[in-house]
Amino acid sequence: MTDVIDPDGFRANVGIVLMRGAQVFLGRRTGGRGWQFPQGGMRVGETPEEAVYRELAEEIGVERGSVALVGSTAEWLRYRLPPRYIRRRQQPLCVGQRQRWFLLRLATDEVEFDFRRTAEPEFDRWRWAPWWEPVREVIFFKRPVYASALTELAALAFAEGQRPPLPDWWDKVLGKGGERAAASATR
Repeated sequence: MTDVIDPDGFRANVGIVLMRGAQVFLGRRTGGRGWQFPQGGMRVGETPEEAVYRELAEEIGVERGSVALVGSTAEWLRYRLPPRYIRRRQQPLCVGQRQRWFLLRLATDEVEFDFRRTAEPEFDRWRWAPWWEPVREVIFFKRPVYASALTELAALAFAEGQRPPLPDWWDKVLGKGGERAAASATR
């Protein structure tokens, strides 16, 4: 295995928020299993930035020259997998992800996405979505991390005072786990 899993069982991972204008890329997981941002595990000896560009090319077929790196989250964000998603026979045991999130902007007006770069494509469809929409679309246990990442990256994505207001569904979708992210998003 080439993934990096820390002693606490968290897999090092990068998340990619790809922007075009004020919208973000959302990919539908192959087979219609929900929508999410491109993301993936870091390999041994790979920097987070190297992992971002590798994952971007592998998962959606976008090369480094087609994007501009805007910034990243200051810290690693973590989530635990629900027990039913933990692969108990895998060693070392992975109980969740620790992710560094990166904000990228398309450097060209248009780009062609290609999901066939790997034998098992991550996505089978895509769409541009409003800034906060991925929080509602992603699988439930990733929602607090998405909220935290988008809240922090909004300061880089939008001019002072121009970030989108939180949607009406914010508290309903995030529940208790999203209170901190919602509070920091309104500052």
